[in-house]
Order: sequence, then C-alpha cells, then structure tokens
Amino acid sequence: MADQTYPIPGSLDAAPSRGAALLEWLHSWVVTVDHKKLGILYVVYALFFLVVAGVEALAIRIQLAVPNAHFLSPELYNEFFTMHGTTMVFLVGMPILFGFANYMVPLMIGARDMAFPRLNAFSFWMTAFGGLLLYYSFIGGFGLYGMGAAPDVGWWAYAPLTAKAFSPGHATDYWALALVVSGFGTLGTAINIIATILSMRCRGMTLFRMPLFAWLMLVVSGLTLITITPLTAAQIMLVIDRYLGGHFFDTQAGGSAVVWMHFFWIFGHPEVYVLVLPAFAIANEIIPVFSRKAIFGYPAMVAASVGIAFISLTVWAHHMFTVGMTSVSNAFFVLSTMMVGIPTGIKIFNWLATLWGGRIRFATPMLFCTAFLFQFLIAGLTGIMLSVAAWDWQLHNSYFVVAHFHYVLVGAIVFCIFAAIYYWYPKVTGRMLSERLGKWHFWLFLIGFHVTFDTMHFVGLLGMPRSIYTYEADRGWGTLNMVVSIGGFVQGIAVLIFVWNLINSYFHGAKAGNDPWDAWTLEWSTPSPPPPYNFATDPVVRSRRPLWDLKHPNDPDWKYER
Repeated sequence: MADQTYPIPGSLDAAPSRGAALLEWLHSWVVTVDHKKLGILYVVYALFFLVVAGVEALAIRIQLAVPNAHFLSPELYNEFFTMHGTTMVFLVGMPILFGFANYMVPLMIGARDMAFPRLNAFSFWMTAFGGLLLYYSFIGGFGLYGMGAAPDVGWWAYAPLTAKAFSPGHATDYWALALVVSGFGTLGTAINIIATILSMRCRGMTLFRMPLFAWLMLVVSGLTLITITPLTAAQIMLVIDRYLGGHFFDTQAGGSAVVWMHFFWIFGHPEVYVLVLPAFAIANEIIPVFSRKAIFGYPAMVAASVGIAFISLTVWAHHMFTVGMTSVSNAFFVLSTMMVGIPTGIKIFNWLATLWGGRIRFATPMLFCTAFLFQFLIAGLTGIMLSVAAWDWQLHNSYFVVAHFHYVLVGAIVFCIFAAIYYWYPKVTGRMLSERLGKWHFWLFLIGFHVTFDTMHFVGLLGMPRSIYTYEADRGWGTLNMVVSIGGFVQGIAVLIFVWNLINSYFHGAKAGNDPWDAWTLEWSTPSPPPPYNFATDPVVRSRRPLWDLKHPNDPDWKYER
C-alpha cells in the first residue's frame, strides 16, 4: 500500500484545503434553495445598498448645507439624487422586507420551506442582478461615448427627461432595464409567498390563527402582483420610445407625458404600502411580545390591512394635483386619500391598546417600534394635510413633501427594519446583539432623524423646492439646511454603530438560546439558528400563540384566541 501524507495544520500544505473549503462554502450560498439562506442574502444585499444610498444622501446634504456650494457638480448631483431614491425604494426597502418574509414565513406557519424553492432562488438572483445592472451605469452609462454617467432623471423619471434628446447614452436604459429585471424577481417572490401561505400551513393553523406577520405578507404579496405590472409596462414603453420609434410619452408626436405619470404613480403610491405594510407586520410581532399582551383586535387588524391594500390602489393621482386634472378627479383623489387614514387609524389605535396596561420591556426592538408609532402618526397627519388639493398646490414639489415622504420611509419603515433585525438576529445567528450599542444606535438615529426631517418641514414651508442643486444666500434657507445636514451625519454615525454591532456580535455576542424574548410564535420553537429542515416533527397549532400553549398549558387567559 502506497504511503499517504496529510497536511499538517497551519502548514502551507493545509492552505489549499482551507481555500477549497471556503470555495465550497461560497458555492453553497450561490446555489442554495434554502429559504433561510436566501432570506439572509436578501437582507445582506439590502443592508449593503442601504450604506451606498446613505453615502449618496450625505453627499447631497453636503452640497445643500450652505448656499452656492460646489461640492457636487449639477450633473453629479442629479445622478446621486436619482440613484439615492431608486436605491432606497428598489434595492433596500423591497429586498430587505421580502428577505424577512423569506426567512420567517415558513417558520411561522410550520412549513419546511417555501412552496417553490427554485423559483425563490431565481427571484433573488434576478433582484440582485437588477441592482448590479443599475450601478453598472456608473461605468457604462455613455456606452461607447465615454464613462461615468449614472441615470439623472429622478427616481420617478418624468417625461420628457427620459427622451433620447434629453438623456443621451445608455444611463436611462440601465435604469429602465434594471427595474424590469428586479421587478420580475419581486413578482416571483410575491407568487411564492402567496402559494406558501395558502398551501403549506401546518396542522391546525387556520388563516385566523396565523401570525399577523404572515397575514400582512400575504396582503403585500397580492398588492405587489398588481402594482409591479404597470411599472414594468411603463418601462417597456419607455424603451420602445427610445429605440423603436414609439411615441407613448413624446408630446410633440401625439404622446402624453402625463400618461407616464399615471403609469408610474399607479405603481408608486401603492408601493409605499408595499413597503409600509411589512413594517406594520414587524410591529405586530414585536409590540405584543414586549408588552406581554396579545395584540388588541386581531380581526380588526387583518381587516384594516386588507382595507389599506384596496384603498391604496385608488389614491395615486394625489401626486398629480398640480398637472391640471379636472375638479371631479381632484375631488375623487382627495376623498380616497383621506379614506386610507381610516384603516391606518384602526391600526394605531390597536397598537396603543396593546401597550395600554401591558408590562412593557424597553429592549432595543421595542424602542424602535415605540418611535415608529409616534413617527408614523406624524407622517399620517402630514399626509392628510397634503391630500387637500388646495394645500398641495402650495407645497407640491417643496421640501415639505420630501420631509413627509421620509417620515414614512425612514421614520416608519427603516425604524421597523432596525427593530426586526434586533428582534430576529438571535434566531438567525444564535447570538444576541449588544443592547448597549443598540441603545446608542437608537438614540443617535432618533435624534438625527428628527433634527433632519422635522427641520425639513420648515424649509419646505419657507418655499424651498425639492430636486434643486443649490440656492442663493438671500433665500433664508441656509441655516435650516445646515441643521438638516448635521442631522443626516448623526444618522450616518448611528448606522456605523449598527454595522459594527452586527459584525462584532456575530463573533462575540452572547449566546441567544432558542427563545431569548420569551415569545410565542413557531419560529422561536426551533434551535437558533434553525436547522435546514426547520422542524424535526411537523408542528400542530391550537391557537394564535402556540408557544404560550406549550409553556402555560393550563392558563385560561388565552382561551379567547383559540
């Protein structure tokens, strides 16, 4: 028998084996169809682009901090402005929220995986490729004519800015094709979530025993199927206009720029609810656990979620009060916009009723959710103000609208995203995030948020238009803009603390155990992190709080949930 030699640990001969192990590990992530790994990929992908979009936002704020600044050229400012908005909506908000759904929905409903695992993997890689295609425009935007031209048409890309005459080269094409590609990935994920929830629930889990997180992801996925399609159709029409001689949006050839606005906002405003309903879903799981009470009015919460989805499809043209619609159209969209406040108010009331009388524990996830409640209330009130057509005429395209929009996207959605990461990080990694760093992150981000966006309301009331590159000193906006920019940098510091907390806790965090929060949904019954098969035996559910049943089998206080 021939002599065999083995590499000595730590020797050069051992290096190839370590390299092979690393390649095998990376390969396992690339080819995975495990819903948990794909969920993590979505979240990591989105967090990377959150940092990218944050850098773009800080560059914008440096440019606007003082009058007549020249930190960014007008062309680069428009590119950063476009890429920041597109990145936050399409590469951060949607992927990270669908990532949570990917990871948590099968665990919450007692399933072993998503209904279509290969479609799940295909959807993620389509989404990821869309983001890479968008940012490749920084290199290939001019094609053969030059380099370094990202899209500069705003994240809403109004015509005629997207016409070949106004946007030469290929930057706008990258923008359109990237959104089409990532849109197909989003549609695949939405179909998968719907199929999983409707067909793969464990024994005993009726629809009205599902966690509210699963209910809201079902609603969001249905809403996504409706709203992504008009956006995709508009992008295809745009490419036809640019390359095949179409004139859908060319006003000089019989087309209509307003048609693009309708198509975009038929997607764009329900998209806000595609993003905010998962934030509601996160709050629905965290607030009861840290209040030690069941959610108040479970059926009303489900009905309100479905109501928000339906009403959100009827409100898009409140973005268009100033384009010259008829008085009848204006009146309809004023009323429909105000109506969406009714189911939203039900949700806020039910969250406050859940907190009332509870034994509240202000751990980091609960801190972010508490701030979310206040900030979303303010965002809703300013939204009702802007739903009044006459008021909107005065403030449309001002920084008041920017402040309102960011109160929703940051004050509600990003705060709930942070809450979700602090809440489920122990389940995903088996390690606890640092509470000390978490509270530093929370308070700095909260202070920075309010310094930035509270002040931005006043800049808008003083008449500062959005999307402008610079302004004159005699406008009186300089001091307020400096305050806004300082708040943005405070938020940036908070995010750096958060990133360090994620990395350091992964290696050195305290071990979490299976259920560190004493929660009651099925994901907390599995080891941390869960095994590839999720559950050793198929769970059986008898109420909306299955873990509570196991921990307190004789407690009568929860029987009304059964």
